[in-house]
Amino acid sequence: MQIEALKALVIESLDDIKAKDVEVLDVSRLTSVTDWMVVASGTSTRHVAALANSVITNAKEQGVQPLGVEGDSGADWVLVDLGSVVVHVMMPDTRALYDLERLWSDLPSDSPAPEEEAKA
Repeated sequence: MQIEALKALVIESLDDIKAKDVEVLDVSRLTSVTDWMVVASGTSTRHVAALANSVITNAKEQGVQPLGVEGDSGADWVLVDLGSVVVHVMMPDTRALYDLERLWSDLPSDSPAPEEEAKA
């Protein structure tokens, strides 16, 4: 599955179950682990688990097997690794504590900017 289609599938899966504050972060220039991170909040641990399950179920229906799922036992923070897209579904307090959006936006990139690559 193409990255854009996978990202759209994740966002639709989260929207279907009424995720709160969905943020999509392009981290492709910051890490080789993944290209995109999607961060969303749930209103309860049960909601967080349902959101993650929606992503997992819809991905599998499209032939994408998650590489890993972490945190589904406590459901304060569930991570779903789909390879090119990593999904973090969190309770609002946990999300505020770790502030992934700020963390990933503040990291310097080891990759040259596109205009620097063109000059090389």
